[in-house]
Amino acid sequence: MSIRVVLADDQEIVRTGLRMLLDVQPDIEVVGEAADGRRAVELARRLRPDVCLLDIRMPGMDGIEATRALAGPSVPDPLAVVVITTFDLDEHVYAALKAGARGFLLKDAGPALLSQAVRAAAAGDALIAPSVTARLLSAFAATGPAAPAARPADALTGREEQVLAAVARGRTNSEVAAELHITLSTVKTHITSLMAKLGARNRVEIAMWAYETNRVKAGSGG
Repeated sequence: MSIRVVLADDQEIVRTGLRMLLDVQPDIEVVGEAADGRRAVELARRLRPDVCLLDIRMPGMDGIEATRALAGPSVPDPLAVVVITTFDLDEHVYAALKAGARGFLLKDAGPALLSQAVRAAAAGDALIAPSVTARLLSAFAATGPAAPAARPADALTGREEQVLAAVARGRTNSEVAAELHITLSTVKTHITSLMAKLGARNRVEIAMWAYETNRVKAGSGG
């Protein structure tokens, strides 16, 4: 089954380029395009794609508002959203992730990373590239809301703390398993437990909690 994608960008040439890069992938199909966030939300709610790829800066309803409408805390059946931006220090990235985005990448990321991000989101994972996303998460967590991060429902175990730190540094499940010398299924079990204890809906929220509580320091993405 192909991964169905709705993409939104206010520049037609960018949409065309993204569609061409995605459509050449044998397992990815672009099923809808929009030039603004409002149209993207309408399309996504009607088509129910596996992944929504949204530009942050769009006229009218921007990518942050669209993300919140499709994947925000109040959405009962959230869709997977990946936001895309031109600037690696865009001040809206943190807000987009807080709004429910599962990950993000830069427009010059290239076809391999683009398709990887789409596949990760469709699989319920998140693309948190250590070289870009983890750095931005740490930077924007430091300037985010002043309210303290919520305490976990139950104390984290030592192993959960290790998995938490690895996820926040951008490690995939396979990389976490190799790094900690545990099985892939064990990693998934720990991540499920972390989500339950932290009230997180995905890996991005787990990573953001780690930064907000200083479990992982800025510049420690290596």
